[in-house]
Amino acid sequence: MKEQVIILGSNGQIGTELATVLRSKYGQTQVVTSDIRQPQLPDAAGLFETIDVLDRRALHALFSKYRPTQVYLLAAILSATGEKLPRQAWDLNINGLLNVLDLSLEYGVSKVFWPSSIAVFGPNSPKTNTPQYAVMDPNTVYGISKLAGERICEYYHLRFGLDVRSIRYPGIISWKAAPGGGTTDYAVHIFHEALKHSTYNCFLSANTALPMLYMDDAIRGTLSLMDAPAEAIRIRSSYNLTGVSFTPDMLAREIRKIIPEFVITYTENDPRQAIADTWPNSIDDADARRDWGWQPQYDLTDITQLMIKNLKDNIHI
Repeated sequence: MKEQVIILGSNGQIGTELATVLRSKYGQTQVVTSDIRQPQLPDAAGLFETIDVLDRRALHALFSKYRPTQVYLLAAILSATGEKLPRQAWDLNINGLLNVLDLSLEYGVSKVFWPSSIAVFGPNSPKTNTPQYAVMDPNTVYGISKLAGERICEYYHLRFGLDVRSIRYPGIISWKAAPGGGTTDYAVHIFHEALKHSTYNCFLSANTALPMLYMDDAIRGTLSLMDAPAEAIRIRSSYNLTGVSFTPDMLAREIRKIIPEFVITYTENDPRQAIADTWPNSIDDADARRDWGWQPQYDLTDITQLMIKNLKDNIHI
């Protein structure tokens, strides 16, 4: 059967790159991108629909028009933005998910992907090598909505047999898309500022370690999960996944190997620090490695070199 894919929330950091890879895999006309707004750089070769995932009638029409076999739901309000707009974040992150799950059942969608986050962990979760199963007591609306979403996804699988698959993404680092309002976004913004001004004022403290993932690894991991046979997917809430953990100070030292004059400074009392302090500093992703062969390919040195090279070559900083 020919695959027909819909990506909801395709204008974001992950969606823009996922769409390119999926179109290469399945064909330009087999992948429909959609978001609440038109993309800044429209892809003339691809299909795009303006859709609000909270508009159930419009979403119903989209499913009816394209009859998807796979759906990727990426529309969300992230951690830092969610603290400013808590009701909107809950509404989008939870009711958008429920709308998509219900319509996926109605239209017989074969597989659904929905991303969770390390934000499901909280102040009482183990901080080092945080295991797949641990105390999860998130204290941000983003983390709470993601934890609730994990339970909902597992419920729809157990109760209705829907093939929902999920990854708990750490911070994602990419040179192609702008940061989207997350607490880990410093690890993208720092490269832009290093190349433009040779300095960066970081909103996290020097020694705040967080798990990160280079975008190429994130996309490859997502597709590996989606390509795995259903019987290999033992976890129907969401899989831990990680690439490398580092601090702002460690990242700055790597950048100085290429830009020796780079200087980093730190802002005190930024509200994003309080969020980061509740998150893991490293992740145990043994279940993903065992179940569907996950293996990251990029370390901190690789990421730094690739970010600087690609920003110079493609963004003309």
